[in-house]
Amino acid sequence: MNFYQAKQPLDILVCEDNLGDVYIITNSLKNSEIKYNLHHVANGEAAIDYLQQLGDYKNISRPDLILLDLNLPKKHGFEVLKEIKSDIKLKSIPVVILTSSQAEQDVLKSYELYCSCFVTKPFELKEFVRAIQKIEKFWLNLVQLPPKLAPNG
Repeated sequence: MNFYQAKQPLDILVCEDNLGDVYIITNSLKNSEIKYNLHHVANGEAAIDYLQQLGDYKNISRPDLILLDLNLPKKHGFEVLKEIKSDIKLKSIPVVILTSSQAEQDVLKSYELYCSCFVTKPFELKEFVRAIQKIEKFWLNLVQLPPKLAPNG
């Protein structure tokens, strides 16, 4: 039995502007043995508002895992990643870069900004679904995620 199966559902934040990709991610995770709540934001500014619990996101729970696209409107994924990893309350949250980019400079910069891992979205649907299932298997079944900090800590 996984460490998390006995606890409350995990919160996963998907920062993705392509609704087709959000649909694939959602459907790829629907048969998961792990209970989770999937939350979605469509741009970088909304991602920061969500994480800082501002505006419409005032009463949300801090995510246990973030899936972050790089090519987001309003605020690029690198900016979002930099803000996450610069914030004492957020920096322990694992951030999986999930992007269509294969550029070496994007991979390098993501790791320089302390992403947890970099995954290039496959173009073929079956491969994309498999990639999401592998992310799930690793991040939700194998890895022990950090505990959530108290709201004020």
